[in-house]
Amino acid sequence: MTVLKSQTAVLHLLQKSNGVLKLITPATSPATYHNAKCNYSSDVPVKILKNPTTASLKRGTGGRSSFNGIVCTIFGNTGFIGGYVCNRLGKIGTQLILPYRGDIYDSMRLKLMGDLGQILFHPFHLCDEDSIRKCIKYSNVVINLIGRDWETKNFSFNDVHVEGARRLARLCREANVERFIHVSHLNASPDPEPIFFENGSELMKAKWMGEQAVREEFPDATIIRPSYVYGQEDKYLWCLTSSFRKHLIGGIPMWEKGEKTIKAPLWVGDVASGIREIVLDPSTAGKTYQFLGPKRYYLGDLAMWVHLHLRHEPMEYGYRKLDIKYYPLFKLKVSICESMSVNSPLGYLHWEGLEKEHLSDNPIPGIPGLEDLGVKRALLEDRINWELGPFKLEEYYTEEIGEHEKPTPPNPVP
Repeated sequence: MTVLKSQTAVLHLLQKSNGVLKLITPATSPATYHNAKCNYSSDVPVKILKNPTTASLKRGTGGRSSFNGIVCTIFGNTGFIGGYVCNRLGKIGTQLILPYRGDIYDSMRLKLMGDLGQILFHPFHLCDEDSIRKCIKYSNVVINLIGRDWETKNFSFNDVHVEGARRLARLCREANVERFIHVSHLNASPDPEPIFFENGSELMKAKWMGEQAVREEFPDATIIRPSYVYGQEDKYLWCLTSSFRKHLIGGIPMWEKGEKTIKAPLWVGDVASGIREIVLDPSTAGKTYQFLGPKRYYLGDLAMWVHLHLRHEPMEYGYRKLDIKYYPLFKLKVSICESMSVNSPLGYLHWEGLEKEHLSDNPIPGIPGLEDLGVKRALLEDRINWELGPFKLEEYYTEEIGEHEKPTPPNPVP
């Protein structure tokens, strides 16, 4: 046994057994992992070093200026969830490899998530296997956040969620990557409930097929199935507050007025915290997790609550629940918004998005969730004022304390 003494007076023990070096930190052990918060690199549990080098040893006392021994490649880092995941991992000393497609400045803002030299970038293309191999060559953890809610002229749902996920999982297995984490969707299903489409959502079918493809190529992969995620720059609350979602001055058209759709809004920060815990806990390999918000609401009640927070009085601004089947002009509007733009639908208003929006978020019994990872989920009523602040009517006006009555949250669904 060799004993190394670091400059911070923390003892690290390297024990050699069967040709494998095992890093032992006195402050942590597998038995105490679930009872401790891993917010610093010094809190990372015991890690088996399969390729023992000096670069594999964690160093530092914790925080962004430390290194916890994990090199993580995050595909889809420029997306909505990607920035939060980079922040959660960067603040505990994880070295991040961030592949980008297109303009590097889309990813460059994430350089602040870690210390100098800890955040690295590399160009890639989802169909170029050589570029993917270069991105995962030195990583022991790979996270797949790549996804798209609509098809483009270059990529179909099958290209992105099935073949793309399969390719990443296969190349990670061939490169001997230790952990592969794939983010899917809670409502992924081979036979989703039809709302507007006769055969159900093609997006949810592709998500489900992507999970099966990942399992085939990388059996020990961890699959995460989050519900509808909200936060800054999301496509959930933002869409509900968009003028495109409103029909003339009549209100918000929804399927059955939103009274048959149950949603479990989940804050994006909780999703990132859950992914961080999965990265740090090797026992999560090969498991499937479902991430849901702490409370569930009817979609119609949620939409009205959102607009009350925006100071939109129902009688004055015409916000009320409408049944979409009685408004053919709104259906025409959705089709026009979907067909006019080449890259993305106008106002993110498209049929596949409405289909996804009206699928109920129902948990599957027996599948672990965020509470099993020790993550305390944020309540929507505690965050909604912050998330909707930029969209308030006359947001430049600083209101007096108590001038506007705080909207009463809708009753949650049991």
